[in-house]
Amino acid sequence: MSAAEGVLSGEAIKEYPGKLTPFVTVTCIVAAMGGLAFGYDIGISGGVTSMDSFLEKFFKDVYETKNRISTKNQYCQYDSASLTMFTSSLYLAALVASLVASTVTRKFGRRSSMLLGGVLFCVGAIVNGFATAFWMLILGRLLLGFGIGFTNQSLPLYLSEMAPYRNRGGLNFFFQLFITIGILIANIVNYFSAKIKGGWGWRLSLGGAIVPALIIIIGSVLLPDTPNSMIERGQHPHEEAKNRLRRVRGVEDVEEEFQDLVAASETSKRVKHIWRNLLHRKYRPHLSMALLIPFFQQLTGINVILFYSPLLFNSIGFESDASLMSALITGTWNVLATIVSIYGIDKWGRRYLFFEGGIQMLICQTIIAGAIGAKFGVSGMVEQLPKWYAIVVVLFIGNYVAGFAWSWGPLGWLVPSEILPLEIRSAAQSVNVSANMFFTFANAQVFLTMLCHMKFGVFIFFGLWVCVMTLFVYFFLPETKGIPIEEMPKVWKSHWYWSRFVTHNHHQIGGLEMGEGRQQVISTVTPSLDVIYEIRTY
Repeated sequence: MSAAEGVLSGEAIKEYPGKLTPFVTVTCIVAAMGGLAFGYDIGISGGVTSMDSFLEKFFKDVYETKNRISTKNQYCQYDSASLTMFTSSLYLAALVASLVASTVTRKFGRRSSMLLGGVLFCVGAIVNGFATAFWMLILGRLLLGFGIGFTNQSLPLYLSEMAPYRNRGGLNFFFQLFITIGILIANIVNYFSAKIKGGWGWRLSLGGAIVPALIIIIGSVLLPDTPNSMIERGQHPHEEAKNRLRRVRGVEDVEEEFQDLVAASETSKRVKHIWRNLLHRKYRPHLSMALLIPFFQQLTGINVILFYSPLLFNSIGFESDASLMSALITGTWNVLATIVSIYGIDKWGRRYLFFEGGIQMLICQTIIAGAIGAKFGVSGMVEQLPKWYAIVVVLFIGNYVAGFAWSWGPLGWLVPSEILPLEIRSAAQSVNVSANMFFTFANAQVFLTMLCHMKFGVFIFFGLWVCVMTLFVYFFLPETKGIPIEEMPKVWKSHWYWSRFVTHNHHQIGGLEMGEGRQQVISTVTPSLDVIYEIRTY
């Protein structure tokens, strides 16, 4: 076993009593259904922008270019700054919201943040569904983005606090699963709404986002509060929070975990200058992961595939119906692969899935680049596509999506949250979420221009980055499977590279240096406080 894995050997790992109860399972599934909103929005935007009636109303230049036979360069027919702004503006708003959401979630509770996000998302869906001008489209997208920023901050946190730490990966992946289901539902809605006569089907697609918004709103009202939130806000007697913890864990003996929850909450309240603490040398591994993992996640190229899959299929010669159907097929692949990841995350480990997914994506991207390059060359001109070609392209794009769905998709959010210590967690998670939203925005904004100028080389570009990120995982990312959060410092201390940055003998918090004796109390963080911010997340 390589030193790069940074696993623990010969050291006892603290465990809390508890089991996965039907109450927790149902609660987590209901909460995870909030992921439908994010997934639906990812899938819906690319579909409506491939509909002629939508383009003719809001993007006439794109509509004219697409239908101008004399200049049928498939690579460049959707190269429009305003069109990409329609898609990417949501992530700019989510970036801003993510900087605020952690404070709202901490001070007012997880359910209040979910409720606010659901309401904003609902209003955005209504504005988009009734849009009559371009500014209304952008306003609706911004409101949707604000909603995503709040819900993707609070929902995964809620899930991680309810889940026993042994089932942390699997239960949090339900959120990822519902994101993929949301994408699939959006693809189905797009396929059938495109067939509606009268050219108003796009309104049904955009306005349909109100359904997952209502699910979030209703869930935030009906779901019980977490013991962590009850203790953190101090608005409930400790005995009430302890009884809630007993019900969540399914056992009577919760005293040790409860005392650790109280101690962790009191410690976090004493921490000052959280943002400044991020720059301390001993937090170099955590800050590096909080920035580099979302950076690499977006450079897999997956989000641009999911955003623009109907446009991409249309750009490589598929007719509108065929492109929507192809996107529907890849959406199905996405759901099935995520189900596999739920089974494997706590069984095979994080690094194994990173490696397998990276190799799979690289192979598929290479074949896709070759297939598109051989047929379209650099001119982007082609008269007719044979059936076998369409099957090959859809097959390998589907396998590429599957490789992402059980690796960088869910793990890109799970791993950073697992490794962050309590004293910098809120700030570092904000960095992680904001970085993901920024890179998502930038990627969505430039992809169609990249496709126009780099042509089939855009897949080679993303493939090279997959090589880089796979090597990064091999050398620098330790395995975190089955390790409680409070034991995570031992992982960094045993890592061949990061150990040089980590303080071994003292633990600093809020500007105070503490010895090992107090460190045991101060650094004790229950696995229930683990935060999994899944924004894709996709």
